[in-house]
Amino acid sequence: MHFLPMLKNNTQLKDKSALDLGAALRAKRKELKLTMQSVADAAGLSVGFISQAERGLTSPSLGSLASIAAALDTEIGSFLQQPSAGNQTTHEASRLAYSVADADVSYERLSTSFAGSKLHSVLVHETPGHRMEPISHHGEEMFYILDGEITVEIEGEVEVLRKGDSIHFESCRVHSTWNHGSSTASILWCGTMDVFGDAPAPIHKKASAQEVATYPTGEIKK
Repeated sequence: MHFLPMLKNNTQLKDKSALDLGAALRAKRKELKLTMQSVADAAGLSVGFISQAERGLTSPSLGSLASIAAALDTEIGSFLQQPSAGNQTTHEASRLAYSVADADVSYERLSTSFAGSKLHSVLVHETPGHRMEPISHHGEEMFYILDGEITVEIEGEVEVLRKGDSIHFESCRVHSTWNHGSSTASILWCGTMDVFGDAPAPIHKKASAQEVATYPTGEIKK
């Protein structure tokens, strides 16, 4: 069962599809005969969040959806259509903005993909009051605040980041964000987590030398 929400040029439009996404996630989990707890543990999320996502009561962030998809041994493209890896240069006028289901946060893809690339990057636009669910996973990431301000919590340590501020941390530390302000916060996100499904290795395990030897080279996944 695949769920492919439409890409949107107007990020204020919302596709009411959280129930459809939840049903797709639940169907895949049951197909694999996995419990919600096992998916939660593998994805670095709480079982309560997995339950809410499957019932369509909440929409996962892009990172959380990528993490859940990896826990389900499924490409994120099975649940979400995103802009494909394009040229090394992007232009504001031509970038597509999109969201996961009917979430009140939108994304713009910045990074491309090429053999050996490890960096992934998006612009994130969080509306006032938006909270990202706590998550942990392999890798590292950095936020740079372009506009507005957010609260970042990393393993109980809370910090407010405002325009021009940045933070760089290990993703294995449980982290979440909250737009506590009255305006949309725009964030440059860069990290090693494969939020686009371009990398051949699941984000929750380190690839062995034997696995790396089987990876295709010089090709970009569409």
